[in-house]
Amino acid sequence: MAARQKCVGRNNKGVTWGFTSVIGRRREMEDAVAVIPGFISRTCDHVGGCTAPGSKSSGEISPVHFFGVYDGHGGSQVAKFCAQRMHEVVAEEWDRKAVDGLEWHKLWEATFSSSFERADNEVLTEAAAPEMVGSTAVVVVLSGCQIIISNCGDSRAVLCRGTETIPLTVDQKPDREDELMRIEGEGGRVINWNGARVLGVLAMSRAIGDRYLRPWIIPVPEITFTTRSDEDECLILASDGLWDVMSNDEVGELARRLLRRRRRYMVDDEIPAAQAVADNLTDIAFGRNSSDNISIIVVDLKSKRKRQLRQ
Repeated sequence: MAARQKCVGRNNKGVTWGFTSVIGRRREMEDAVAVIPGFISRTCDHVGGCTAPGSKSSGEISPVHFFGVYDGHGGSQVAKFCAQRMHEVVAEEWDRKAVDGLEWHKLWEATFSSSFERADNEVLTEAAAPEMVGSTAVVVVLSGCQIIISNCGDSRAVLCRGTETIPLTVDQKPDREDELMRIEGEGGRVINWNGARVLGVLAMSRAIGDRYLRPWIIPVPEITFTTRSDEDECLILASDGLWDVMSNDEVGELARRLLRRRRRYMVDDEIPAAQAVADNLTDIAFGRNSSDNISIIVVDLKSKRKRQLRQ
């Protein structure tokens, strides 16, 4: 049976979350995370809430939440800059694009495309980081009706829906067929040096920063839209410190099991369910000898679990 979709009436105020960001076995911490609840407030129509069959237009204004994981390389400067600035840029660009009268999904595509380009330009023009420093960026804008993802690099987002773990991003790797064709079409090379790397250096094909590898490394995001469902359990964003040692399905199964157990036994301690999942995943990744920084955001999408970690 298909997941039942319900857009109108979900005001996005019951969402809870937790996150971890640890140095792991690295000497330096190059990851950064951003959790910005209610970074903007919009009506249902502005975030595609009225796409489900039988739904009606809603003029109710609800908070829209922002989550981001940024995995830096060559230094922490770009990741930190994105964590501090990206949500502000997205809000500003949305306001700027909204006057163009675009349909909601076109508006968000234009917003994210210009936001990532602008953040990339600001990194350079404000001398926020050297040209050899860069960062991934996986960003989620969460409304009561939509999960909007903008991704650049090889950090990842997955959705636990019912018994499924649904990937919401595709890693942008140099040996991905379309990325390889693009890089070679621009005169670049992908060299196998401890894995496929652009010019033998960078193991991803898109990023914020990394100006010394232009035009092969670009800050152009891939954007996806997913209508929320009553069967949605949680959303997980993480850097590759997690994904290098755990598969999507492993992560999803563990998250579902822990969330459901806490709900079934009505666990009500000082640690929110989403935080418990983030902590557990971090411990497992470290126990499996993850060699990288580990950053994880878990967003609990079940309104029955009310406790919230941070306001």
